Amino acid sequence: MGTILAFDFGEKRIGVATGETMLCSAHPLTTIHAESNEDRFAAIGKLVAEWQPEQLVVGLPTHADGTPHEMTRLATKFGERLARRFNLPVSYADERLTSLDAEARLRETGRNSKTAKPLLDAVAAQLILQTWFESPHHVIPAQPSA
Repeated sequence: MGTILAFDFGEKRIGVATGETMLCSAHPLTTIHAESNEDRFAAIGKLVAEWQPEQLVVGLPTHADGTPHEMTRLATKFGERLARRFNLPVSYADERLTSLDAEARLRETGRNSKTAKPLLDAVAAQLILQTWFESPHHVIPAQPSA
């Protein structure tokens, strides 16, 4: 039982969400805007220190049929770096269509594309984490590679 941080990895922005394993409910937290990997991981380090998660979850992008592509490789590499840097287990969750779902949810709240954009990645991370909570396999974390 504890806190989980989830990430919607992107080359320009990283959406972050949080949730509690006891409640199995995810909430958008923030979006990291940083040019360098050093700055990105510094921002993530602050969140890890503040939230003290027991687990990290990274959205795994794939083609609609589930086959991997370049962003799949980059998200996996990001997850491996998180595991090594923060010494926490990292799991992956299917993120197909989460950005479209996040856009639709934000539109339902009356936001247009301009007012929704700052929240989009964090809401996508929320949907990734909710997917992970609802997965029967979410208790099997991927361990850092040697």
